[in-house]
Amino acid sequence: MRPHSGVVDGWRPRDEDESAVGWRLWLALSGRLWPSGEWDGTPAEAVAGLRAVLAECDRIRGTYAGDPTAAVLRLVDSVVFVVSLPVELWRDDALPVDVDRAALLHSDLAGVVEHVAEVRAVLARGGGWAELEAR
Repeated sequence: MRPHSGVVDGWRPRDEDESAVGWRLWLALSGRLWPSGEWDGTPAEAVAGLRAVLAECDRIRGTYAGDPTAAVLRLVDSVVFVVSLPVELWRDDALPVDVDRAALLHSDLAGVVEHVAEVRAVLARGGGWAELEAR
């Protein structure tokens, strides 16, 4: 794990509710983050999967009735923070990318993918799902 990555290290669920939230977050982060083969070449379409992650994080936060200072919510918040920037930058950009914009978009998406991988690893270790993460 990189120092100062913003990811909570050593998370362990304190109860069934926190475990369920961790599982939901892990599943939400298991989907496609990169554009699919059917990508239309626009940044707006490229960040569609990220918008879905933000929506699930919002649902998780809205339904969690446990301790508002739970470490799992810090993980949710870290995902929201990292994912929000590229979504805000690119969500309304419907022009196909040129070489320069493609490089910028790729860099933004790569940063999200790296952070999500760190969060998934923390969740997998803490939740006991490490064998699933290895698949």
